[in-house]
Amino acid sequence: MSRRDELLAYAESVKGFMPRDEGLALYEWSHAHGDRAHRGTWLEVGAWCGKSAVYLGAAAEASSSVLYSLDHHHGSEENQVGWEHFDPTLVDPVDGRLNTLPTWQRTIADAQLEATVFALVGPSTQVAAHFAQPLDVLFIDGGHGHDVAWADYEAWVPKVVVGGLLLIHDVFPNPEDGGRPPYEIFRAALDGGDFIERAEQGSLRALTRVA
Repeated sequence: MSRRDELLAYAESVKGFMPRDEGLALYEWSHAHGDRAHRGTWLEVGAWCGKSAVYLGAAAEASSSVLYSLDHHHGSEENQVGWEHFDPTLVDPVDGRLNTLPTWQRTIADAQLEATVFALVGPSTQVAAHFAQPLDVLFIDGGHGHDVAWADYEAWVPKVVVGGLLLIHDVFPNPEDGGRPPYEIFRAALDGGDFIERAEQGSLRALTRVA
């Protein structure tokens, strides 16, 4: 089995909310971009337990790029006690808070991606304020509340280089299918004229910066 096939098979076993078809699209689109722009700097907002980091990391490794995987690792609102996506196995027994970082670290170690995928742990906007490196690939899949999603968009999207790839997850044009903020930031990227849409798979969208 090839290294690619090993990583894509492993990604399916990792805890997360990325459907298989969207995960494979995440890999294929970022891999194609990496083929054109080797040794790039990539970043994902929203890491959870590392599922998307394996898909992206597989593509980054193939192009000698690096992926920064950013999360505060305490979960979004819907991951907390009493909500739909609460997972008691991820609760830190010391302080009672969700803590996905140990699981993320084990995921990346087991995938043997520690030379390619690096954790950034902290609040998105504070990290962005001190992150000066231009981005060749940006994947936004953090909190889906209005304020959080727009803060991620405003903090990170300006760092994408011309020709760079912007990926946004959970984009639902129909309000009955899901929350609006990811769709709203997707529309903002298009309507602002700086990006054009390249592809879609399920709720995943790919855009390229043109200006």
